Amino acid sequence: MAASLANWSGNIVFGAPQHSSPASLPDLQSTVAHSTKVRALGSRHSFSDIADTTGVLVRLDDMPSVFEIDTAAATVKVSANMRYAELAQRLHAQGWAVHNLASLPHISIAGACATATHGSGVGNRNLATSVSALELVTAEGDLVTLSRDEDGDQFQGAVVGLGALGVVVSITLDLVPAFEMAQNVYQNLPFAALDDHYSEIVSSAYSVSLFTDWRGPLINQVWVKRRVDSSAPAIDGDWFGARPATVALNPVPGVSGENCTEQFGVPGPWHERLPHFRSEFTPSAGEELQSEYFVPREHAVAAVHALSGIADRIAPVLQISEFRTIAADTLWMSPAYQQDVSAFHFTWIKDVPAVTPVLGLIEDRLEPYSVKPHWGKLFTTPPAVLRARFERLADFQALVRQYDPTGKFTNDFLARTVFADS
Repeated sequence: MAASLANWSGNIVFGAPQHSSPASLPDLQSTVAHSTKVRALGSRHSFSDIADTTGVLVRLDDMPSVFEIDTAAATVKVSANMRYAELAQRLHAQGWAVHNLASLPHISIAGACATATHGSGVGNRNLATSVSALELVTAEGDLVTLSRDEDGDQFQGAVVGLGALGVVVSITLDLVPAFEMAQNVYQNLPFAALDDHYSEIVSSAYSVSLFTDWRGPLINQVWVKRRVDSSAPAIDGDWFGARPATVALNPVPGVSGENCTEQFGVPGPWHERLPHFRSEFTPSAGEELQSEYFVPREHAVAAVHALSGIADRIAPVLQISEFRTIAADTLWMSPAYQQDVSAFHFTWIKDVPAVTPVLGLIEDRLEPYSVKPHWGKLFTTPPAVLRARFERLADFQALVRQYDPTGKFTNDFLARTVFADS
């Protein structure tokens, strides 16, 4: 029996009876081929049981590292388990960047892409949209390559793959030239400003995040990240009724901003501004739970009003909530499939019994807006509702059966959410 292993937060203790850390591709292929159930484990930043299995839990940390830039194609091929922090530093050193980063740079590339994790920005799509090719070990131990150019629509189904098609060993990402950014933080934006100025606010910079604790009529903080080479002017003074911060801030009230990325409009490299947290620090000890819900962007303000109606239930179990925007994509299992979305993120206290009923309330309030959950975070959305919300779900089910006909990579999470009643 393998020693117990938990996710970053500790709310999930993996039940896999066996753990494997293959040191080579042939080792991994053999492990997969000779196992009845397998799942790959990344940086353990998911809050659901999406990574668990009743068989072998595979960790790729001992596999040979891959980092190959193709300057002519403007792509980089990397190890699937590489963290975005390492990727960004190595890319920037050679004059390259990826289009966006999540708020936390410590997460693995494969895990982020498999769950449609994202940053923010009306023109920015989720991180998985940078993927142009995948190498994965499928159920029989075969190494299979899928690419945007060669595999068309099927590739769009495989990228946000939820770990269901195989163990991803490498990922090829589109690159852009490295760029400079500056970040400013504003405090106490009136909620009322969203009624008349929501589009202006979220489109005012390359990336915009709004934070609230739902304890009053104000957005606590707005983090505005702009490209230095942008034609958009820097914002001086008050901004839609919010005031510039005078000290470095952390999104969570009462927590020091020392671990957060540079503020006050100081220019710096893209990878040192796009995340909220510095790569050299761990932002917390995992004493939290997380959920996130996506609604079509045209319903964002209505969704805010709907959530305001249960603020008295949200606030007591909340650390902080973040609103972001993500552009539409073509990835079958992405919450932003063929629609621009607004995301409502919740960082909860670490108390599952207290938080779970509130998730149901949030889902009920957002139900009129075709709400979708983040695959790697906590939600209670019934499987029948999920099937209706993800238009390409039946196609995804068929794709999974094509690559994994016996369900080797299917686990309790996928059986409960993706394949329930299929």
